[in-house]
Amino acid sequence: MVKLPILLALAALILATGAEWLHTGRIRRVGPLAFGPGKKPGLPGKLAPFLRVAALTAMVWGLAMLLVLPPVAHRGVPKEIDPAHREHLLILLDVSPSMRIQDSGKSGKESRTHRAREVMDSVFARIASDRLFTTVIAVYNGAKPVVEQTRDMEVLHNLMNDLPMHYAFPSGQTKLLDGLEEAARIAKPWPRGSTTLMVVSDGDSVPPTGMPTMPPSIRGVLVIGVGDPGTGTFINGHNSRQDSSTLRQIATRIGGVYHDANLKFVPTDTLSKLGSLASDDSNRPASYRELAITATVLGTLVLSLLPILLHFAGSAWNPGPKTRDFHFPAASRNFMTD
Repeated sequence: MVKLPILLALAALILATGAEWLHTGRIRRVGPLAFGPGKKPGLPGKLAPFLRVAALTAMVWGLAMLLVLPPVAHRGVPKEIDPAHREHLLILLDVSPSMRIQDSGKSGKESRTHRAREVMDSVFARIASDRLFTTVIAVYNGAKPVVEQTRDMEVLHNLMNDLPMHYAFPSGQTKLLDGLEEAARIAKPWPRGSTTLMVVSDGDSVPPTGMPTMPPSIRGVLVIGVGDPGTGTFINGHNSRQDSSTLRQIATRIGGVYHDANLKFVPTDTLSKLGSLASDDSNRPASYRELAITATVLGTLVLSLLPILLHFAGSAWNPGPKTRDFHFPAASRNFMTD
């Protein structure tokens, strides 16, 4: 499959070289007419034969390669992945009523849930992979799995779109430890080092003891805080704000990283250090398809722009009468002033 584009490119190289050799001989005969008394072209004119041959060869190889390569449908029906080779993203999402307070974002008027959705959309856009399976656990006064091992991004977007999931729980205090225990239980049978845990919350009180031990499958932990960390809002008889110290404490106790996402998205460098997410296909080497597209674009661009370059800079000789300033005779100037 790869040999045919190479053979066609070699044929184009030979034919183009022969054509340029004949063309150069014909131009040499009319050198004085084309380039003036010096009979020599400028630097673009000297390089033009080599540029045309290289561009034509690259374009033929790129088009032939795109012709023989099998088509690829992006984000089509995902292929089945062996459970032993799966990557997992485990999201612990705070759905308590305090997450609906509007004190987040740069404007300070977004709800914490809306800000959490924006942050997670930014994360999804950078870590999407065919091998990545996402599980979402909702936590309020307890913890409940909402989605388990899905690759459907539309389901995740709909889930993060301000769904009132707090109605599925009895009223009470937010229990993040219950969510962490549920996350540890779900991730326990997964392969070692295959899971990244993300906790999205505005924070709540955490007891000094009782933090669950994360299983070997969880390789990286990121705690994301939303909501204004400085100014609180009264709800259910208490002042609610992003409890940065609590969230940072959770991250430290389970060996993770804390990020205040109230104003800034999660940096790419932070995502790349989260274990299983670091194996995303974004760092893979360029394939034949990308190389073929690049060769086709560059070859076509050179062939299209070369005639314009030769028109303006192919020769330093500029035939034709030179422009001169026109001066009115003295009589005419006097007549015009009268």
